Amino acid sequence: PPKRWLARREFIIGAGIVFPLVTLTALLIYTFIVTAAVGARDGAAPVRIEIVGEQWWWRVHYLDDAGRIEFATANEIHLPVGRPVELRLKTADVIHSFWVPNLAGKLDMIPGRVNVLHVQADRAGVMRGQCAEYCGGPHAQMALYAVAESAEQFERWRANESAAAAPSTPDAQQGQALFIERGCGVCHAIRGTQAAGSRGPDLTHVGARFSLAAGILPNNAGTFAGWIAHSQQIKPGNLMPSFAESFAGDELRILAAYLESLK
Repeated sequence: PPKRWLARREFIIGAGIVFPLVTLTALLIYTFIVTAAVGARDGAAPVRIEIVGEQWWWRVHYLDDAGRIEFATANEIHLPVGRPVELRLKTADVIHSFWVPNLAGKLDMIPGRVNVLHVQADRAGVMRGQCAEYCGGPHAQMALYAVAESAEQFERWRANESAAAAPSTPDAQQGQALFIERGCGVCHAIRGTQAAGSRGPDLTHVGARFSLAAGILPNNAGTFAGWIAHSQQIKPGNLMPSFAESFAGDELRILAAYLESLK
């Protein structure tokens, strides 16, 4: 038969063992070379960011040179253009997968492990990312944004994020008092206040982020109010209850004004 050569022992060994071994070895060596080049480019120390996948959002910690947490944010990372960035990827529950296509391929977040991804943004811009491994419930609504900006803009952003947040208007001041009084700080932290919860996202500068609810809503007072009142209708299965029965309309308004002011 004309295709008998496909069954020959030499072909099976060559195509099934030798070729994959050579190809995968070459790809592994290339990966090591590229990773080393990214880390050594311009001799700059990498920005270190710890990203923890949670059902169904992203906890983000910026780390200092000693690996200690400098400040926390959520569902958004900022990168200085032209500088290497080391992403330390973890999970708090099930398997997630971090994927920002414009930065790099996806890398899984495995319970009990820390996977490291080295990236570098070569131009400014806003990039959308997504959890790329099914993690139950509203997995499809677990997105994030990566913001690449100039070194000067990044340092200004980092200094602002490191600072505490304060209300800037009378409505916002009332909103802060309501936030503390109604126990929102049991789940959320806002630096500079009594709110120190860690169950949900850190909200210290939430008003400055590109989105709410892990990339699914625009960021404004109206969506803040809608999310607080109807989070389960907007993102079914997420861990924040709907509070439509807990806040009157005027209370929702001042609470939303407060959160929007945290920039």
